Amino acid sequence: MKHRVAILSEIISPYRIPVFNALAQHESIDLKVIFLADTDPVLRQWPVYKDEIRFTCEVLPSRRFRAGASQLLLNARLAAALKGFAPEAIICGGYNYAASWQALMWARRRRVQFVLWSESNAHDARGQNKFVEFLKVHFLKRCDRFVVPGKSAFQYLRSLGSPAESIFTAPNAVDNAFFATQAEMVKREADAFREKFRLPSRFILFVGRLVAEKGVFDLLQAYAKLGSDLRSEVGLVFAGDGVSKTALSEKAKVTEPGTICFPGFAHREDLAGFYALAEALILPTHSDTWGLAVNEAMACGLPIIVTDVAGCASDLVEDGWNGSVVPAANPDQLSAAINSLLRQPELSRQMSARSAERIQAYSPQACASGLAAAVLTPRAEKR
Repeated sequence: MKHRVAILSEIISPYRIPVFNALAQHESIDLKVIFLADTDPVLRQWPVYKDEIRFTCEVLPSRRFRAGASQLLLNARLAAALKGFAPEAIICGGYNYAASWQALMWARRRRVQFVLWSESNAHDARGQNKFVEFLKVHFLKRCDRFVVPGKSAFQYLRSLGSPAESIFTAPNAVDNAFFATQAEMVKREADAFREKFRLPSRFILFVGRLVAEKGVFDLLQAYAKLGSDLRSEVGLVFAGDGVSKTALSEKAKVTEPGTICFPGFAHREDLAGFYALAEALILPTHSDTWGLAVNEAMACGLPIIVTDVAGCASDLVEDGWNGSVVPAANPDQLSAAINSLLRQPELSRQMSARSAERIQAYSPQACASGLAAAVLTPRAEKR
């Protein structure tokens, strides 16, 4: 007999669809995903790939309110959706939505198992707000179990008092096969892809929102500190969009020699091409719960340079093995890591192979297995 599991998720993210598809195929789970919205048009420019959905789902009516960097998402019909499905367990993606609290109260009244799927870590910028931390601890105490993507989130929940035996790992994942296949296709037509996006023959790559908290200005400074010989040969590509794009492009103009490109936001199909032709992915973030661009880049066989505050750093990147881990907000050390990588082509090739190898364990199927374990493992059993 199947276990009815409802997942509460904010938007229809392209990287979650393969995970939910895999979970829906589990022999012991009857899955329904309840989305709070189709997408967030302000922060997420990706399309909604509804044609790829192979699981039962419902999108709730919603209204989103913004005030500066803060936002409030309100939903209708959540109670009706839960009552109609009558789940035996709810997996809730986060605690910072009104619907999260509503679902928690609904579950507590009916003695339904409630599992928090949390990516927060000790370096999360939101953790600086004492009121948010108070609410978070209040929420955690009422959860039965927890799902985390990796080590940083696990350690953070432990620091807040959550017992280790109640925390399950569902590794964050993207469709590795899709990115690897697309990358190989682009490599066969490399000149055409470079011409389409006006890319230099060699380049290092940033993928993400062009905002200060992603460390994009640190990366620009780090690139400017490279030797002129390297900057003459290797460009820097910022694939993305955001409020800092204009300021960043203005600062880029004074970097001589060097080629700095801003091709704009790239959809999933084009992203694989950027990864395929780049020499490394750089994620210089100041605060990031994970950093899925790292998964994507590793699926395409790239070395990674990432700051130590990124949630994925302790799981995906081994310093000196498949890339480098550097302190956040430190352009000097970031530049040194880039310089070392670009001047050691044989080591770079080894790192590429190691990235492609390591990321195989971070698949949608592995993530789905972790989610399933969180709701199916008997309560008395410890991991």
